[in-house]
Amino acid sequence: MVVSPIAYAGEVKRAKKQGACSHCDSVREFPDNFTVGFYFADSNFPYDKLRWTLYSKDPEHWIPISTIVSFKRMREYASHSSEWLVSALRSSTFLEVNSIANKVCRTNEVKEPKDAIKRSVYAKGFLEDEDATLQQRLEVFFNMYGVINSARMRRDENKKFKASVFTEFADFETVDKSLKAEPKPTFKGKELLIMSKADYCDMKIKEKGLTGKATVHRREAIAKGRGFDAFKEMKSGADKPKQHNKAILEYIGNRITIRRDHEGNGSVDPEDVPFVRGATLQFDGCGGDCTWSDIKDPLKEKFNGRPPYIKYSYGDDFGLVGFHRALTEEEISSVKELVKKVTEKEVTWCLPLEDNEKAFQIERAQVTAKSAFIQLDKTTGKGSHGAGRGGRGGRGGRSGRGGGGRGGGGCRGGGRGGGHDSKPAAAAEGAEKTNAEAGEKRKRGVEPDGGPYAGTRGTNAPPALTRSESATKKQKVDGESS
Repeated sequence: MVVSPIAYAGEVKRAKKQGACSHCDSVREFPDNFTVGFYFADSNFPYDKLRWTLYSKDPEHWIPISTIVSFKRMREYASHSSEWLVSALRSSTFLEVNSIANKVCRTNEVKEPKDAIKRSVYAKGFLEDEDATLQQRLEVFFNMYGVINSARMRRDENKKFKASVFTEFADFETVDKSLKAEPKPTFKGKELLIMSKADYCDMKIKEKGLTGKATVHRREAIAKGRGFDAFKEMKSGADKPKQHNKAILEYIGNRITIRRDHEGNGSVDPEDVPFVRGATLQFDGCGGDCTWSDIKDPLKEKFNGRPPYIKYSYGDDFGLVGFHRALTEEEISSVKELVKKVTEKEVTWCLPLEDNEKAFQIERAQVTAKSAFIQLDKTTGKGSHGAGRGGRGGRGGRSGRGGGGRGGGGCRGGGRGGGHDSKPAAAAEGAEKTNAEAGEKRKRGVEPDGGPYAGTRGTNAPPALTRSESATKKQKVDGESS
């Protein structure tokens, strides 16, 4: 289903004529077909767990209008009468309202979008200051090139806008038009970096130095870009094992509880993440680029096969590296000797500022927790301790910046502080038993790589690891949270 831009027709014409994208209040005078279309379009509807659950629960696929009104984009119309809203819904060409005007459904079957990644572009350079109108202004902006299916604001683990957008167009011609636009696209006077989503995917794979199955997994993760997928759910079959909504995460020598959110992803309460001072180092001087293998490979060998968790934003002159435990002075010296250059640039190493390290460890835990249930569910479903596959790890935004130090990263001066736990984080000696009746499956924890803990010691270090079908095979790293 192509999302109709009727609601913004006047705005799009003005934008084309003036080369602007300012939001206009006259947009609100139209029945909001664009907004309703967004919620029910093939490019969005089957990827929202709440709406899909309501759709699947009803034999005729009716969804309560009261639920639709509660959605974020519809709240501005709450002041209108129910008759106005029903009339607007009935004017849609792809929605139907029931006889008593309290439910709505699609008039056609949901179809899985084809070639979505080829019809999508990545654009970066928007202002990070987000307001209530930004989503609509972005949609108007990309509508200058042609009809769009969606414009998704990319966010970090803390839900902060990353100043970049994935936009899916309705056809290939519009993608080509946006990529070849002259002069280069600008938003509020700032030139944008724009490329195809496929090229963005290739750039990330090259930047990470991924090979083999890791590249396949990375492409799938970027192409999907969502936690819930109704088509995948339907293909997997109706008979599924019971979902675990809680699990234990083994993280830097501590055990913290993770919980499943409404999209099926894991999350942790920041207050539950213990701070381990000295389990993070900062590198400076990489010159705005970072070859992950320059850091990962030598440190993985140094720390007995445990790959570090690397956070780096392209263009920055610094990055953060997280380890599975606090480092000793000797180990810090070893890191400095092993990694003297990153992408052919000489780098220096230091302890980050304490506040930066705290924020980094919380973000690191959130990234790890996010994909934990994916592995746990796959492990349970396949009945094998090594069958799960991890999600995203690694890179984040710019939250590691501080007030001092080179490159804005901020290093702590002087020697190391105390309070370090110099012992490696170890997996528990078996899964915890629940208090439920006899015969119930044992409670499973999750290793910090996002993998399920089943009594077998793992690599115990983020980012997410890809497990093979055999638990004895060597685990591979696949991590990046862009």
